[in-house]
Amino acid sequence: MPSFIVNHREYHCPAHPVAVICLDGCADEYLSTAIARGKMPRLAAMARDGWRGMVRGALPSFTNVNNTSIVTGVPPCTHGICGNFFLNPETGEEVMMNGPEFRRCGTILTAAADAGRKVAFITAKEKLRTVLGDGVVERGGIVFSSEKVDEARKETHGIDNATAIIGKPRPEIYSGDASIYVLEAGAALAEQGIADFLYLSTTDFMQHKFGPEAPEILDFHARIDAAIGRLLDAGCTVALTADHGMNAKNTADGEPQVIFVESLLHQQFGTALRVICPITDPYVVHHGALGSLVMVHLEDPSIRPQVAEYLFGLDGITEVLTREQAVLKLELAPDRIGDLVVLSGRDWVVGKSPEHHDLSVLHGGLRSHGGRYEEMVPLVLSKPLTAELRRLAEGDPRNFDVFSFACNA
Repeated sequence: MPSFIVNHREYHCPAHPVAVICLDGCADEYLSTAIARGKMPRLAAMARDGWRGMVRGALPSFTNVNNTSIVTGVPPCTHGICGNFFLNPETGEEVMMNGPEFRRCGTILTAAADAGRKVAFITAKEKLRTVLGDGVVERGGIVFSSEKVDEARKETHGIDNATAIIGKPRPEIYSGDASIYVLEAGAALAEQGIADFLYLSTTDFMQHKFGPEAPEILDFHARIDAAIGRLLDAGCTVALTADHGMNAKNTADGEPQVIFVESLLHQQFGTALRVICPITDPYVVHHGALGSLVMVHLEDPSIRPQVAEYLFGLDGITEVLTREQAVLKLELAPDRIGDLVVLSGRDWVVGKSPEHHDLSVLHGGLRSHGGRYEEMVPLVLSKPLTAELRRLAEGDPRNFDVFSFACNA
């Protein structure tokens, strides 16, 4: 089989189509519950005939970080995307990492296109199209989001009239339909022979809203399973993983359990510091910009030990890492993170101050991600493992190994 190398990793190109799915926010219990309730028979068959296991994602366990790792095959210290949002050290401005200029290496998608594959990258969120889709259309591929599918044009997205692919109008981004649209469009492209190397990335609105046993999420997973079945029937090797898990972040009474880190630090140490919430993105209804990891930037680095000791003494804080420790332990780029990196417990989130977070957009409590407790995610492959892949699976497999699993199975 022909092969290509991206970021010092080799990927083979099987003659048949390959489809990699990132099921946004899919903690393993979502799949286990749906399979146990008979909602995902095709995925259950994949796990039986191929492989299913747990893999470690990248931290922070956020969307941009992990999707970038998946399409580059490397951790954030290499590709440079260390959050959805960061403090730019060159300008002092707080900005979104929503463009390819922030990424520091090439992608598997463009390399596959250069190797002659018909690439399609379909995502629910427009922000991922802009971060990861560069170079694909120029190589004859297709890139669009379900969020703005009606804006797709041949010259910019590789396809005209993308809504005609599945004959449905643009879905509402705050819905399960936004994710189903991605998978159905990918299946249609594979069935029609238009694409044979697909990356399909959904949105986690449903996981933010519902736990694994909710009827709504079970029906959602049944629709996902039907789309997976279409990809399998089209001859694809299918590999499914997630960018991060999801947990409830509430008190016993169902109220969001939030530590406003910047407010507390301003009270204790003055205002010569800033807290950055790297979960911040345009989709505030999902999580209110509250996740389980924040960055602390200090104007006076000499107070770092005192700030770290104070934070580590707070209920709900589980880790306080210096910049140097975060580079080693979390595989982060030193110039894209704070003087301190702060992580919270399973049922806590960390934020800036009450006025920076609109909790009124949250209904039914808060479910979110970003820390250690959302780091482990599933990986399911439709083909058996080779001896080499089995050695990888028995070690420390990562969600960003998923293309290696799919291409080398």
